[in-house]
Amino acid sequence: MNEGETDRRVVDGRFELESRLGGGGMGTVWRARDLLLHRHVAVKEVRPPDVDLAEYDPGAAETLRQRVLREARALARVQHPNVVTIHHIVDGGEGTYPWLVMELVQGGSLADRLERGPMAPAEAARLGSGVLDALNAAHQAGVQHRDVKPANVLLRTDGRPVLTDFGIAAIRDATALTATGSIIGTPDYMAPERVSGHSGGPAADLWSLAMMLYVAVEGHHPLRRGTTLATLAAVLQEEVPPPVRAGSLTPVLSCVLVRDPQGRPDAGTVARMLAVAAAQPETRGPETTSYPLAPPAPPVLPPTDDMQVAQRRGRKAKRSPAVAVAASVVGVLLVGTLTWKLLPGGDDKNDAIQSPGATGQTQQTQRTQGTSPTTTPSATSEKTTNLLTPNGIRTAIKAIEKETGRDSFGGLTVYPEYVMADVMVKGSRTKYDSYTYRVGSGVEKDIISGKLMDGFEPVDLREYEWDAVPALLTRAGKVLNVKNPTSRYLVVQGAWKTFNDPEYMSVYLSDAYQSSGYLEATPQGKVTKVTPADD
Repeated sequence: MNEGETDRRVVDGRFELESRLGGGGMGTVWRARDLLLHRHVAVKEVRPPDVDLAEYDPGAAETLRQRVLREARALARVQHPNVVTIHHIVDGGEGTYPWLVMELVQGGSLADRLERGPMAPAEAARLGSGVLDALNAAHQAGVQHRDVKPANVLLRTDGRPVLTDFGIAAIRDATALTATGSIIGTPDYMAPERVSGHSGGPAADLWSLAMMLYVAVEGHHPLRRGTTLATLAAVLQEEVPPPVRAGSLTPVLSCVLVRDPQGRPDAGTVARMLAVAAAQPETRGPETTSYPLAPPAPPVLPPTDDMQVAQRRGRKAKRSPAVAVAASVVGVLLVGTLTWKLLPGGDDKNDAIQSPGATGQTQQTQRTQGTSPTTTPSATSEKTTNLLTPNGIRTAIKAIEKETGRDSFGGLTVYPEYVMADVMVKGSRTKYDSYTYRVGSGVEKDIISGKLMDGFEPVDLREYEWDAVPALLTRAGKVLNVKNPTSRYLVVQGAWKTFNDPEYMSVYLSDAYQSSGYLEATPQGKVTKVTPADD
């Protein structure tokens, strides 16, 4: 058969294709039999989404071919039991697409495993240690993976992880082969510095690893949104909500999932923390309930010099809420204490929050805030502990405006515990600085500054009817098909003139099993779109 035929059964006269193992936008992976050595292998067939690419854009097709060859060379440079072994490459030269012949890992992928439910913290920590070993080997060879995610972690039959798909790996000093402006990596797992256009370094791969472990134990992705654009914006601008099921893995997630790469510990420290987490009893984090649970017992680890360095770095870097949970991750390890009331479901009696669809939610909010959802409260009348209320939103906006001296916003995201705002630079309709407001600590400037995407307009928050938010939350609880929400938040987005999209506010709900939905409304609270979670 000719190489270009899609029904070809034998590749290079040697590798007989038997069954399809999986595939994506850039090709298909097959289970095949090596007719020469009489063993089974995995064969990656590279095919672009557009099969006619080589005809109308031969330059792009050749770029793709070179990128695949680079994957093969990158893999060949990394010799490690936790990195997939490449056996052979079939390259027909210019105008063709290569085939990669690799070892067959027969235990499925981590993505397959997570479809059966979340992992226990100790189990996830052991898996994370194996992936970290693979990343360390790659980094020592000058290779950054850049796409660590569950689908790219294969599992041997004994459960050991194998890192694969180095197709977008960046080799030090190599010429970039990707088109300007293209997204390199999966948005859900990309580190903020890579989203913002920087090449990143080993610390960016550590972020992706930690985010993967967060998903593995929590059962949902904390920054995944309804669109790729919204997800990228969340990774770039929003902080990672504190994990609630991570147990002994919490310190690792807390110190790695910070937006400033300089604030993350090095790989050696992460490896030791994973070892501690893996040694804990095989238990899961707390299940979601409507009342506080006792906090998990944190691990205790003798102090080391590099952990103290990581702690000092963390004090200088902008911390995510997960870091606020432990005050300092290293402090958790050294002292063995945890400020539990900062966790969702903690013991702060003034901050009892139920899911928006739960019975009595409106009354609970009224008792907590001392206000009716139909009454416009004074933004400074009392201390606000739940910011996802009319009073809470007004309090945060007023504090941010007072701190910055500005009243024009690029966008706003409101969680019960904190509010994130892109505040427009004076005299500019495109440049903004990011700020975060929390009760008790006030307004803090984030490390992120940027520009609105082409066509986006700033938001005039004075036009928004915040008293409509409780009703939107209640309706979301009824129509979004998220029965036991573990996360809820409000997003305010400006108009996008490029596509004539008006400004709006959206309410998002998600649960512990990756089920999420959202509804959009006008600034006055009229619902215009409902996207429920899948059944």
